[in-house]
Amino acid sequence: MHLEATPTINTVPLRAANFNNLAEALDYAARGVTGCNFYTGRGELYSVLPYSELRQQAMQLARRLLSFGCKRGSRITLIADTHPDFLRFFYACQYAGLVPVALPIPVTLGSHNAYVEQINSFLRASKPSVAIAPEGYLPLLEEAACGIDIDFVGSPEQFNQFPEGSPELVPSGPDELAYLQFTSGSTRFPRGVMIDQKTVMSNLTGIATHGVKLREGDRCVSWLPYYHDMGLVGLVLVPISAQVSADYLGTREFAMRPRQWLNLMSRNKATISFGPPFGYELCERRLRVAEAEKLDLSAWRVAGVGAEMIRSSSLERFAEALAPAGFDRKAFIPCYGMAECSLAISFADLDKPIEVDTVDADYLADTSHALPVNNHETSGIRTRSFVDCGKLLPGYEIEVRDADGLVLSDRNAGSIYLRGDSVMSGYYENPEASAEALSGDGWLNTGDIGYLVEGRIFITGREKDLIIINGRNIWPQDLEYIAEQQDDVRPGDALAFAAPGPEIDDIAVMVVQSRETDEAKRKDLVDRLENLVRNNLGIECYVELAPIHTLPRTSSGKLSRSKARQNFIDSHRWDQQEMSGRRAS
Repeated sequence: MHLEATPTINTVPLRAANFNNLAEALDYAARGVTGCNFYTGRGELYSVLPYSELRQQAMQLARRLLSFGCKRGSRITLIADTHPDFLRFFYACQYAGLVPVALPIPVTLGSHNAYVEQINSFLRASKPSVAIAPEGYLPLLEEAACGIDIDFVGSPEQFNQFPEGSPELVPSGPDELAYLQFTSGSTRFPRGVMIDQKTVMSNLTGIATHGVKLREGDRCVSWLPYYHDMGLVGLVLVPISAQVSADYLGTREFAMRPRQWLNLMSRNKATISFGPPFGYELCERRLRVAEAEKLDLSAWRVAGVGAEMIRSSSLERFAEALAPAGFDRKAFIPCYGMAECSLAISFADLDKPIEVDTVDADYLADTSHALPVNNHETSGIRTRSFVDCGKLLPGYEIEVRDADGLVLSDRNAGSIYLRGDSVMSGYYENPEASAEALSGDGWLNTGDIGYLVEGRIFITGREKDLIIINGRNIWPQDLEYIAEQQDDVRPGDALAFAAPGPEIDDIAVMVVQSRETDEAKRKDLVDRLENLVRNNLGIECYVELAPIHTLPRTSSGKLSRSKARQNFIDSHRWDQQEMSGRRAS
């Protein structure tokens, strides 16, 4: 059967998310002809879901959920595979006054026990009435749900056997929860971010109106997981709330065939897509010149970049590789956001080159002041460059504070605090974590460190990742960058962190994935990296090589320093003689 994707040009006037709730937004989108389209890893269109059909099917499913016995405010957990069924259940919850909870699919093969344990912790934390998984993941969900009181655990097909009935549908109001979002670092002690309807609608309006400035003729493509805030809010809720067609490629399919992302952008003349830096790096590494010349990316006007630290050099390589396809480097839009703020906090300017602030790295490490360095002044100075993540979306306030809580002036790095319409109400049934993150007057401690320059935000790292050696602040990205400049180390092959040393103090540790099997060459790499860190940063660093594909990742696919640190501590026992010998070499 031949399928045709939903059109780009709509039949109703664009409304940029100015609705009271998500159900009302879908009601309006359903009056047009746009919708969602789902593609296989080989680029074949296998399902088309116009927003008109999504609304009809979601309302039917909403009645089925209520007839089953779900009470208002009940949580409905969904293993969030990139599939139409997820959207049907998510929006059914909106119409029925229920709370969807998107849970991750397994990130890596061979992680059965860890995944089941993770899902078990999410189920215990969210206390759902219904838990749904696609057929392929159902055995894992059933194992994870063992011993937990859940009224129904099964697949969409199984749940659809229940009668629809005719209960009245009363969509969630502005102050009721729109969804729970577990943060990407949530594992043993999960934190479910509570986002109500007015909060997410405020953020969607900010993104659509001020962030990407959506317009008639826009079309989105996404490979981002539905259980991540950028994938769910940015590339599902925004398109629906602004009546824009969206084309979806599964996250696993993207990881195996990243060029399909570019093929979809080219084939459908899409204008908007987002991704973390590693997504752009993966595409650039896999792309051949001859392939780039066959693509047409001239319509791509918004290439959003976020979710992790941004290096302008990797984006430059992507832009260079895709220049033959008509990709405009001014399409890159660095942005800053987090699940605790629904998604988006700030966007860099549209249609402008990426702005980079180059500062004296040692002065920053010693004083926390970002002293700018001009290009002609860099001789003999170790520098760091930070990407401009733009100004706040309307409705936010920001403060950068020192360790004593004092508000800092421009170019002084400290903890970033935010307050505004898009900030969460707290963590679900976790008052201790909520009080730790949110003050009584609504200020959110983001856990990020950065500085401001005339209202523009520069992120320098995560507070929990900071490596403090002899009173100096060392960023793990500095060590990782040194490793990734070596010909035998690829981007994403290194993770640095602080760990207890052989004595009392913490030491810097870097775990590097290596494909090398020759012992002499492996030793040479370790010695080389330790010497480079010593010479460039003035600190000792313990370097350990690991097999490829062994660095841990979060559920959203990002490398996890905290998991790598814990794995290192659990598996390592210091050999004092080895340490002293390595330092002397």
